[in-house]
Amino acid sequence: MKRKVRKEKGQAIVEYIIIVVIVAIAAFVVLGAFSDRLKDMIAGATTTLGGTPEGIDERSVEQAQGMDDTGLDISGG
Repeated sequence: MKRKVRKEKGQAIVEYIIIVVIVAIAAFVVLGAFSDRLKDMIAGATTTLGGTPEGIDERSVEQAQGMDDTGLDISGG
């Protein structure tokens, strides 16, 4: 029996697109759920690197200052 290769290639592309869409939706959900925390962490890192502390949580600044270059907590808490 002969199979149509074109049909299988098209199916594979559709499957890859579906996987990419699912991963993108999952990423948006995770970012939406943790957006406030991520914003505070990025703002704390910006302040630690010499940026302006506009509208950030002081706890995030303290947490960022208690990290070493690899991002590990060295403050003990």
